Amino acid sequence: MTHDFPLPASLAPSDVVPLLIGSTVGEIERELVLQTLARCDGNRTRAARVLGLSVRTMRNKIRQYSAQGINVPVPHN
Repeated sequence: MTHDFPLPASLAPSDVVPLLIGSTVGEIERELVLQTLARCDGNRTRAARVLGLSVRTMRNKIRQYSAQGINVPVPHN
């Protein structure tokens, strides 16, 4: 799988576990989607490809997050 941005070297469990403990799968998924969108400069197609999602699924997630009042990164031109 190729990524459009460099991935960090392997994260130590001590770096990952604090994010995971006490978070729901939905919260972690939302954070992953939002951070990927931010790293892709808001490009939804590219972010969907990086995450292995369809563009339709990405669009639906963005619509859901926006309806919940969550600030979603917008595309930069």
